[in-house]
Amino acid sequence: MQEAKVFKELVVSTTSRALVHAFFAQRSTTKVPGVTDIQLKPRNIRKVAVIGGGLMGSGIATALLVGNISVVLKEVNPQFLQRGQKTIAGNLEGLVKRGSLTKDKMSKAISLLKGALDYSDFKDVDMVIEAVIEKVPLKQSIFADIEKICPPHCILATNTSTIDLNVIGEKTNSQDRIIGAHFFSPAHIMPLLEIVRTEKTSPQAILDLITVGKIIRKVPVVVGNCTGFAVNRTFFPYTQGAQLLVSLGIDLFRIDRIISNFGMPMGPFQLQDLAGYGVALAVKDIYAAAFGTRNFNSVLVDLMAETGRQGKSNGKGYYLYEKGAKPKPDPNVQLVIDEYRKQAKTMPAGKPVTLSDQDILEMVFFPVVNEACRVMDENVVIRAADLDIASVLGMGFPKYRGGLVFWADTVGASYIHSKLSKWAEAYGDFFKPSSYLEERAKSGRPLAAPRTAHQASTRSRM
Repeated sequence: MQEAKVFKELVVSTTSRALVHAFFAQRSTTKVPGVTDIQLKPRNIRKVAVIGGGLMGSGIATALLVGNISVVLKEVNPQFLQRGQKTIAGNLEGLVKRGSLTKDKMSKAISLLKGALDYSDFKDVDMVIEAVIEKVPLKQSIFADIEKICPPHCILATNTSTIDLNVIGEKTNSQDRIIGAHFFSPAHIMPLLEIVRTEKTSPQAILDLITVGKIIRKVPVVVGNCTGFAVNRTFFPYTQGAQLLVSLGIDLFRIDRIISNFGMPMGPFQLQDLAGYGVALAVKDIYAAAFGTRNFNSVLVDLMAETGRQGKSNGKGYYLYEKGAKPKPDPNVQLVIDEYRKQAKTMPAGKPVTLSDQDILEMVFFPVVNEACRVMDENVVIRAADLDIASVLGMGFPKYRGGLVFWADTVGASYIHSKLSKWAEAYGDFFKPSSYLEERAKSGRPLAAPRTAHQASTRSRM
């Protein structure tokens, strides 16, 4: 009787509803109108070339090899190639240690890998995944080269996390087979695969990549093409909001603790340490150009890099990293923060602001919800549930909260709108509510609710 009583209470709880929502949301991501409902058959992708054997490239190659797909790993010189192959072997050994791969399967996976220093082995590949650094001219020259060498059916994919695919492929004549295959680091472990389509990407290429995603045990989410796509675009204010709070005098380790207590795997500053500062610095100007006044321009990462800090990779970031020990806050980072605050000049009357834990949590997450509203408004995602599952699997948003949009609807659009409006007056356009959020706050409709027919037709005429 006690069990039945508790079950009745739990089954109607927000947590229960959130977990049920996440369960079905994950299973709906592969339903793509105009792709999976038009009797197309997926082609067999047997051999894939991966360009770049760094952290991302080697992780992608590992995932493909474990999925029994042959891989050609291309690098620019023998040293880089050897390092990439060594990383892949290490990844596979790690999977064996975790118990998710047998030694026999590891040997089979290694036998499917071939290294290359030129494009001669690209003549019979079914797909290429480019995973080099975020530099537009480099990516453009690679795509111009592979278009000439790869067979006409070959899918030309990029693992870029931010750059517009039309820009990457503008020097080619193969727009219909250019697609984004955006993996999350570490690529052989993180379950999300963001499939980015342009207006010209063929349904066949999308279907084939969805199929590959399933084979390598990823959850594919098909998204539209824009700066940052769905996940990185939605979460660009996450780190920026945290940096804005530090500029106002809030202790960064307190911010990390609050965000971790909310249910994220780690706070935004520890996450930045883990990802390394190179990516943040590479995309900084891209975000500034794309998002205008709602971009918060911070020099914190620049100052960290200037003082010889690289995050976890060199053991010194916001935290100190020693082998076998938990990350420890670095007291010396305060010198960098003091300089950052001096340059930022955002503290009212030069004094730190006083904020509650709830204020801090909301000032980090409400701008993220606001950007999610723009992403939905622009039809970058097919459905709100896709953004929920992408936030859970790509950013570690707590599953028991149902995903970002589901959680935002439990908080309420009008409350989020009122808080953002108040902060926008105090701190500027970074917090300015989007028109989508404003409309939902006024109408009382949930953020996740699809547009009405009238709204959709009005939007299409804009």
